[in-house]
Amino acid sequence: MPSLDDAPRSGAHTTSEEVVPLAEEIATIAKRQVVTGRVRVQTITDTVEELAHAEVQRESVEVTRVPIDKVVETAPAIRTDGDVTILPIVEEVLVVEKRLVLKEELHIWRRIATESVEVPVTLRKQRAIVEREAPDDPVPDR
Repeated sequence: MPSLDDAPRSGAHTTSEEVVPLAEEIATIAKRQVVTGRVRVQTITDTVEELAHAEVQRESVEVTRVPIDKVVETAPAIRTDGDVTILPIVEEVLVVEKRLVLKEELHIWRRIATESVEVPVTLRKQRAIVEREAPDDPVPDR
């Protein structure tokens, strides 16, 4: 049905056109989750018996008493002669006069011994096994 706007106007010649929509496409975008496979990771702990090696030092001392019985004016100082530490022992002796008598010395040797020891130890090692599996129910593509 022609409208008043489509009617020819006086003095101008126009053609009227009517547009009828026939079809229209609309794009719809959606996403879905699809399982394409599975991964199973398993850890295994193994134990291994090994010998642990180490160097250990043991220190011991040896004490020797060395009699001196010598009169001295003052107490000698503690001294070291090589590996030996010498510790003087003095005693006051009552005589008509007081004298300092060096009675003995303690000679102390320091000895260090090194020995190798082996101790059994348990070590744990872990490893992982990875298995890929196909999906249980594949979803068909649409």
